Amino acid sequence: MLRGRTIVLGVSGGIAAYKSCELVRALRARGASVVVVMSRAAVKFVTPLSLQTLSGNPVVEGLWGDQNPGFEVGEAAQPKIRGKVEHIDLAEAADVMVIAPATADLMARMVHGEAPDALSATVLACRAPLVICPAMDSAMWRHAATKANVRVLRNRGARIVEPESGALASGLEGPGRLAATDVIVEAIDAALVQRTRMKGVRVLVGAGRTEEPLDPVRVLTNRSSGRMGYSVAEAARDRGAEVTLVTGLASIDAPEGVTLVRVTTAAEMEQALVSAASRANLVVMAAAVADYRPARVSGDKLKRGEGALTLVLEPTTDILAAIGARKRAGQVVIGFALETSRGLEYARQKRVAKHADMIVLNSPTEGLGGDTNRVTLVEARVEQRLPVLPKREVAERLLDRAIALLAKPAATEAVAKQQGATNRGATKKGAVKRGATKKGATKRGATKKGATKRGATKKGAVKRGARGTR
Repeated sequence: MLRGRTIVLGVSGGIAAYKSCELVRALRARGASVVVVMSRAAVKFVTPLSLQTLSGNPVVEGLWGDQNPGFEVGEAAQPKIRGKVEHIDLAEAADVMVIAPATADLMARMVHGEAPDALSATVLACRAPLVICPAMDSAMWRHAATKANVRVLRNRGARIVEPESGALASGLEGPGRLAATDVIVEAIDAALVQRTRMKGVRVLVGAGRTEEPLDPVRVLTNRSSGRMGYSVAEAARDRGAEVTLVTGLASIDAPEGVTLVRVTTAAEMEQALVSAASRANLVVMAAAVADYRPARVSGDKLKRGEGALTLVLEPTTDILAAIGARKRAGQVVIGFALETSRGLEYARQKRVAKHADMIVLNSPTEGLGGDTNRVTLVEARVEQRLPVLPKREVAERLLDRAIALLAKPAATEAVAKQQGATNRGATKKGAVKRGATKKGATKRGATKKGATKRGATKKGAVKRGARGTR
């Protein structure tokens, strides 16, 4: 998987920096091109000359050096090295960026988007899969601030290779040692595999919350932040899927690299999702849609009165049920459920009633509005209860199961058929030209066949002449 790939290796300033030399050799041995970027502190622990010799590439130490040093990278990455801004070139060329070792200081700067040096600037510009290999003293690794930073990085899609336990440079023992080289290489391999696992799959995600107007200034809504649905959209995008995100209101910015459709009310979300569902291989309905809306919307602001105010509500359309009722062979539909009691019982009933392949049962106390979630994945024959995880990690687990469902024969055939249709549409013009050529070739073939027959006749005539002579 590494042959021909371009790996950008970031080395930060910890005692484990010397192990980066071994990692470079291991990556090169597997056929990868490696370019090393070092922090200012890293050069105190290992020399750039060592890493340059092992990688076969100039080492980037700062933002102010040669912007076109002549990197040797994989064939696919070569057009991305434009020779104008060094750290942008590397960020664009990378198939994977790995940081080993990653210090507590560097991870904190990554969380806050700081870019004072070449390494942090490259990380900030890079959109390739990110593999982070922390190494530090045990007390620093266990600190609440470090744990929070690791959670944030995981939630953004970074793959964390946790440190090993053992003897540390401080003389203490505990977790904090840089993971073994083979473990890091396996993580890089996994990041590359995951990036293409959903290539060609069309994914439709519903996310965010709806708002149902009472009057020109008031709405009925809920406390959903949109983070879970957005995490699913990001994770599917990073796996190579073609993602359409239909979103209501959300507390965070929508992800880039997806087709974005914004809606406000349940009726608008229904129209957008049902319309797009016919083209999707996988539908993930994570939106928090209002079950009821005001039967009458006041044209003027409702005034405060002395007594109680009675609102008449009417049900909205059940969007998941509508999509499930139209589900075609091979399509996978996943819904979400949030229950305050008898959760598993209701989730099982919902999966059957809505014709869904899976229901993700949320926890109202550990999932609503925050960065983490505790869910149970409820399928027809399998129920998997997950621990409290960052929502991005929940999304990854969900998509792992979705891929397994898509791998079933009917789903696999549907995806292949869709890809074939796309390819046929893209090459229709060429097919027409080939058809014209084929017609000409047929005529030439017919002429050739006639010539062959004439040759055979001539040969027969010679033979007959021979017999007549005898």
